[in-house]
Amino acid sequence: MKEAIELLKKHDLLRVIDNELDIYLEIPHIAYVEVKKEDSKAILFTNVVDKKTGKKFKEPVLMNVFCNEKAVKLFIGDGDKIGAEIESLLKMKPPTTLSEKLSTFGKLFSLKNTIPKKLKGKGECQQVIKLGKDAKLSDLPVLTTWEQDGGPFITMGQVYTTSLNGEMKNLGMYRLQVYDDHTLGMHWQIHKDSNHFFHEYKKAGKKMPVSIGIGGDPMYIWCGQAPLPIGIFELMLYGFVKNKNAQLVKSITNDIYVPKDNDYIIEGFVDPSKLRIEGPFGDHTGYYTLEEEYPFMEVSAITTKEDPVYLATVVGKPPLEDKYMGHATERIFLPLLKTTAPDLIDYYMPENGVFHNLILAKIKTLYPGHAQQMMHAFWGVGQMSFVKHAIFVNEDAPDLTEHEAVTEYILNRIDIDDLMITRGVVDALDHSSPKFAVGGKLGLDCTGDEIAEVGINLLSDAELLSKMQTITSEVKDLKQYFTNTKNPVTVITVDKTRSQKDLFEDLKPLYENIKILIIVDAANQNDVENTYMLVWRVVNNIDSNRDIYINSNTLCLDGTNKNSFDNFERRWPDDVDCTKEVLQSLRDRNILDVSDELIKQYQL
Repeated sequence: MKEAIELLKKHDLLRVIDNELDIYLEIPHIAYVEVKKEDSKAILFTNVVDKKTGKKFKEPVLMNVFCNEKAVKLFIGDGDKIGAEIESLLKMKPPTTLSEKLSTFGKLFSLKNTIPKKLKGKGECQQVIKLGKDAKLSDLPVLTTWEQDGGPFITMGQVYTTSLNGEMKNLGMYRLQVYDDHTLGMHWQIHKDSNHFFHEYKKAGKKMPVSIGIGGDPMYIWCGQAPLPIGIFELMLYGFVKNKNAQLVKSITNDIYVPKDNDYIIEGFVDPSKLRIEGPFGDHTGYYTLEEEYPFMEVSAITTKEDPVYLATVVGKPPLEDKYMGHATERIFLPLLKTTAPDLIDYYMPENGVFHNLILAKIKTLYPGHAQQMMHAFWGVGQMSFVKHAIFVNEDAPDLTEHEAVTEYILNRIDIDDLMITRGVVDALDHSSPKFAVGGKLGLDCTGDEIAEVGINLLSDAELLSKMQTITSEVKDLKQYFTNTKNPVTVITVDKTRSQKDLFEDLKPLYENIKILIIVDAANQNDVENTYMLVWRVVNNIDSNRDIYINSNTLCLDGTNKNSFDNFERRWPDDVDCTKEVLQSLRDRNILDVSDELIKQYQL
């Protein structure tokens, strides 16, 4: 961490705050605002306190370490170059000339660095060792990010686990709830490798060893969230990208090996026969994930460097650090995805689509139904299987990151007859599906030519809104987008008093004026002018099997919060919002510089 801090300083990517700040809400709120700025920086908090207990921490807290694209390149490297290296290995052919043989040998020889190296003796992470009752989680400046959170959570913990037979290793990044000084929740979602290991131990009736690293090389964090196939140890990716072995030492009280340079190691064991309520937690979807039973770890040791730095992140509504981490992941894993989908040219997961909720993919279309075939391929591959909404375009489409141009391209090619609506696995954090972890999926084939003009009579926003409000007083605001395309988009806000399917039916007299209708609640800060947050809201809130209505050539997406009007039986979570009093206090003390415009823009 000290090296990372110096690197950030050298490149003018670090802001240091010496004011006394609380681990409860204050520090996370500052980091949350900072990462949303165009010139965002990492922040080092040097005067950290727990105002509830009066405890003052000696260690600083570092946040937003992946604050922008430049920081990602500093700590991970150039994603495109790393992806090209992976692609060259995947396409490697038997060498014929001496120069080809030497080149091939060099590539293969460098792979020796992918195998983590186990060292004898102790590492820097074990300069200070506390065992048993002396190992207290309250000695760490663990943050409480949001006021509805179930407690403090470790948010950048590197969770190291091993299979029952010891043959498979895993590094994952999960939120970890602090219950008390010696108990730590394990948010192992059902699809994660650690959860698979957990069930092995449960079946065998044995306690599961777990070690958690905090800090060290920031690359460990990125590796922990990389979408590698089960059975591949994520620190092998560290070795490949860094071209040097990860250096590991054995934990003090269990047999898990951990990076020698971590700032903290929390060791312990999970009893698979015991579960505990975990959450709520304001998550990266921008909503709270609700209380569920999860395993928990009983802490047996905490070891640290002599002068550790506590690393944390903050999650909530986009944009977040994962915007920049996710872009690197896209570039690096594109060649691997092409092995399953060889006609894939590029893909893009916009951060306001919360990654799994929306993906755009560019393919070389070779035959009818090719896009649908690719949809099935995506929905059957690892973490891609969680994607809710997939839009496929042809190779002649604009760059996928050119939002305006690619949206026009898509809208000129949406044909209602080519919609694919199906059902499958969704992320465990998804709140809109009628059942936990299983929900609707929508695929759009926009690889063909522009569709024929389906004539509608375009009205002005004011005229169309007036006509709608003549039919029903539920409609509060309206704005039309991309009226120059074959599928103009009409966004309305409503005071929801019934199923929106009934509202859609009532608006039937206006179908001659509407091609695509999107409905969101008038509440929850929704603003018809704010397209960035409208995308976030809609792809979060719709389940395609329930919330898409079609009548002739008019398509409706119901992006409202679901309730009994929709026969929705699960609890609908609240938005993740900053505590207004905390924001105002930080502004009054001249610690936080945030405009009202930015607060509105990202619905803080």
